[in-house]
Formats: sequence, structure tokens, C-alpha cells
Amino acid sequence: MTNTFHFLGEPLLEFGHGQTAEDPHDGLALFGPAEPCSQLPSNIVIGTERGVEAWKQWCAALNAPAACVDPSRHRAWPPFPGFDVAFGAKWPVPVRSYTVDAAKLSEASRKTDKHDRAFEVANLYMEQVERLGKLDARPALAICIIPDEVFENCRPNSTVSKANRSDVGLTRDEKTFLKKAIVNRDQGQGGLFDEEDPNVTALLEGMDAFEEAQGYSPDFRRQLKGRMMGHELPVQIIKESTLLITAQVRNGEKGTNPLSDRLWNFGTAIFYKCGSKPWKTPWAREGVCYVGLAYKLSEDQRTACCAAQMFLDSGDGIVFVGEFGPWYSAKEGEFHLPPDKAEALLRGTIATYKEQDGRPLKEIFLHAHSGISAQEYRGFQRALPEGVKLVAIRVRQDRGGMRLYRHDEHPEPSQRGKHPVQRGVFWQRTARHGLLFTNGFKPRIATYDGFEVPVPLSISIQHGDGDIVQVAKDILGLTKLNYNSCQLGEGRPITIKYSDRVGEILLANPGLTSDKWRHNFKYYA
Repeated sequence: MTNTFHFLGEPLLEFGHGQTAEDPHDGLALFGPAEPCSQLPSNIVIGTERGVEAWKQWCAALNAPAACVDPSRHRAWPPFPGFDVAFGAKWPVPVRSYTVDAAKLSEASRKTDKHDRAFEVANLYMEQVERLGKLDARPALAICIIPDEVFENCRPNSTVSKANRSDVGLTRDEKTFLKKAIVNRDQGQGGLFDEEDPNVTALLEGMDAFEEAQGYSPDFRRQLKGRMMGHELPVQIIKESTLLITAQVRNGEKGTNPLSDRLWNFGTAIFYKCGSKPWKTPWAREGVCYVGLAYKLSEDQRTACCAAQMFLDSGDGIVFVGEFGPWYSAKEGEFHLPPDKAEALLRGTIATYKEQDGRPLKEIFLHAHSGISAQEYRGFQRALPEGVKLVAIRVRQDRGGMRLYRHDEHPEPSQRGKHPVQRGVFWQRTARHGLLFTNGFKPRIATYDGFEVPVPLSISIQHGDGDIVQVAKDILGLTKLNYNSCQLGEGRPITIKYSDRVGEILLANPGLTSDKWRHNFKYYA
């Protein structure tokens, strides 16, 4: 056991003209995006009349500068210079605006069953997407604006009070009956129910609709993103209330998220989803890629599916989905693949990489929250092209371990040592294990922007040979590749953080057939 401390520093990002900066705000404002474009592709907007009208004001705000009135807040909340300054082109007005009936949305979002709520609300948006065939050119992005009521009611753990429900809904026994009827039908067993009973007949008539709704996630956001893939259309979902620009929001007064920060985050996300990367990774080594493993349990907790996301030195993300099976061990609390499935998963991921990129691979780093067993590792190795090195790393937050504090010279001894360490500190415990503080004090903003004592990432090289300090540097760099927001850095690398997103969208929607899955990461962000 060793105790060696390293300060890795803040990884740089590459922007326009090959220039670098630590903070995306600085890099975009000074140099523009890494992949500039003189004109952005077309987009559409879908929402209620109120939402569409708010979107018009938001587009105007995107194309204008915004800043907190208090200059002392500019370090934490950098001024937004306008979309054309930050990204090299004005944000275009939508080529079409599609209006969804607000009353129908409200009624759908208040159904008793959580699957029915999400499915019916998603249908109202998908009906508008079906009209895209009439456009001369296919849009690159759909902006979906949802009422706050939909956001509150259409999440997995949301409930609607009895007094506010828009329907009676099925009883537990009726749901059990329909699920059994579906199983019997799929097994070719018909005529097992008393179809002369009008109640049974009515239930059976609604079986197909029930099955379809149950086949999608009860989370509206996850479901809509998944179903939009069938139209090869990335989607940006935003609440109506977020678009309302009050004086308090515009001025960046305390107690609210300022307009400048909202525009930075939103502008970065939609620029990326339109097909261009706002920044790249100058520290990445050519031929080296990072693969995050994601697992998702089925609702009955009996089977799980594994997906892999490969992130390249270019910043591109590629997604590949494996098979369902009994990969979860309740005893160990971990997911593990048998060797043949591990081989198939990585082989499929590498094949997809060759189609999308094609450059020779030199080294693959596998990142997994559950860790990788020796049998899994041997399976993954069988999928490797000749000469490619494989390193398996477990990456997880160490919530139960030790913490570090920064020494200071406070005049009161009892008040010393209460400040968090700086982001980028790596506490090396052995040659193959250490704790990386991806959260902590950030000199660029002169503060710690968290609410709890920083929790480090526990990093362990489980299989293969690697320099643990270099591994930590790579992981710290991967905390800066979330194009869905404009942040100095996050607590988890994108390989681990976004493994959950893939699971939420693909694996939580079993009704979404594999022919509609897309490999590009912009569909999941």
C-alpha cells in the first residue's frame, strides 16, 4: 500500500483554429467551436401554443448576449455572447412549428397508469413527427416543448392523485389477466378465457393497446427519445417554464438559474445534436478508445441487457447493444456476462467502430461500474483484433471511504481544513488503484460548486497492464465530454455517466425494435 498524491490539473479542450482552453465557456467565446459551420441545418419545434410562442422568444434570446447584472457573479456564471459568436452561426428559426392540443396533453398526463400516461403523451408528439414526410428537406433536430404538468406526471415514480385522474384505469387483477392473455397468445394458446363474458371481451379488445403501452418506458423523456430514433431524428426536450424569461432570470438575480447559464447549456446541446462538436480532446491518443458498459434490469428483475458505448479520440460516441439474459447476481449485487456474450458484445462494438470510423485501434480501455470478472475479460479478449491491447477498469463513486480536505491558515484552528481539495487531485493507493477527485475546488470559478463533501471516484485496474496515473488522467478528461451541457467538468466520466442514459432509452423500451436503434450518441444525449 502506497500513498502518493498527484495533481493532474484541469484537462484542456480544443476549440476553433486549434486553440485550447480549460473551460468550454472561454474556448467557445474566444475561438468558436472545434467544428464550425457557416449555416446550421433546419429544425422543427413541437409544443402547445404557449410553448411555441415561448420558443420564439427563446430563439431571439439565443441570438443575443446575456449576462448577470452583478459582475461579481460572472466568474461562476460567464456571460453568454450570443449563439453566432459562440458557435459561428445564428440559430435559425424552425422550418415548421407543430402545435399540440394543451387540453389533450393535460388529460393524457393524468391517466391512472404510468405507462398509459407516458405512451399517450408521447403519441401526441409523435403524431406531429409523422407529418415530416411533407417537408422538402429532412430537419436535423426536433425541439419538443412540454408543459410542466407533463414533466411532473410522466416520470417513472410519478403518481397522480385520485381527485386529479382523467380515467379510472385498470385494476391490478385486470392487468394480471391481460398479461396472462398476452403470454397465452404468444404461446399459441387461444380460447382459454370466457369470451362470452362482456367484461372479458372488453378487456381482450384492449389487449393490443395495453401491450403496446407496456412495451415502452413510463418515463416520457426516455420514451420519446427512443421512438424518435425510428425517424432518425435527435430530440431536445425542454420544459415550458424554462423558456419563460422573467426579469429575475434575465438579470441573473440570486435564487434562480441565470439566463446566461441556460443559454450556454442549451446552445451547446442543440449545436451538438445538429451534427457538430463544440470541442474536442487534444489530450486523447490516436488509436485509443474508451468503452463504457451499461446494464439494465427488466421490470421483473429476471433478465438484464448489456450495452457498450465506445468513445473515440475525436470525441465521437458509438453505441452497441447486446442480448438480454440473467446477467445480474442479487448475491453479489453486480452484473457479469458469460465469456461468449462478452466476446459478442465487444466484437459487435468494434465492427460498428470500423463502419463509423475505420482507423486502426491500438488500445481499448473498458470502464465498468460493476467491475469485470476474469472470465468476462477472457471473453472480451477473444474479440480483439490482432495487436490490440485491452485494459479493464472498475470506476465507481467511493461514498463510504476516506475524504480529503484542503489545508489552510484560518486564524481559528477549529475552522481549518474544512475546504474541499482541488478538482484533479489523484490519491494513488497502489500501482493499480487510486481515488480521483473529479469534484472539488475549481480555480477557474474560484469556488466549489457542490453541496456535499466531494466524493472521489475509486479507480481500479482489474485486468491488463496500464499506468494508473495515465488512466486517472484519461478519466478526468472524460468528465469534460458531456456535450449536453457547457460545464468545466463533471463528477463522472462520460463512459460511466451516460451508460445510464443508454440503458434508460434503449433497454427501458423493450417495445422499441432493434432496427430502430441508432449508433450515434446524439440520440441519447
